[in-house]
Amino acid sequence: MNGEKEAQINSERREHILQIALKRFAKDGYHATKISDIVAEAGVAQGTFYWYFKSKEAIALELVKEGREKLLDVIGQGYRREAGSVQDMVHASEALLERLFRFAESNRYLIELILGSGGGVETIRHAIGETRAALENAFLLNIRRAIELGMLPGSIDAEFRATMIMSLIEGVISRWLLGFAPPGSGIESKTAEQLAAETARFEFFGLLGV
Repeated sequence: MNGEKEAQINSERREHILQIALKRFAKDGYHATKISDIVAEAGVAQGTFYWYFKSKEAIALELVKEGREKLLDVIGQGYRREAGSVQDMVHASEALLERLFRFAESNRYLIELILGSGGGVETIRHAIGETRAALENAFLLNIRRAIELGMLPGSIDAEFRATMIMSLIEGVISRWLLGFAPPGSGIESKTAEQLAAETARFEFFGLLGV
């Protein structure tokens, strides 16, 4: 029992350090964040940090990897399994986007890290790039599945459509959640549900909304 309790304490302490590091990287940037900042806020000794993580770069890479897995899980829940009408596709996309926007809202620091540049560190930039590519590929797989089911024409450029959808979602989240919207846009006041409905409609019907 003592061993189990100790393992639980270690796991909780490790997760706490991870979350402190995530917040610091998102708010202050990778380069400006020092290990001493992380351990001071976490209330642990510097040696404790190195017990769990090899370096600052190692903890950043783990955060990106965990974020990728969580985001792919959210997107994977919307994978198309059966045929349906255009309206079915709109509703399915709306449900997926609402899950994604709610996840982003609850994991703001993670989203800031994933949508950031990685602070100029090549390994972290590469990991973030791989994460965004993996997310785009998840959307691509869903588009291809819709083509297989006859819900979308086989003549469309699935790769390009996936790129456009990914760009749309990144832009919406950046403006809605991270404060990148121009004054007066009103996007920051939207709920995740409202934003998902409008984004899905734009995805399928464009500016005309018909």
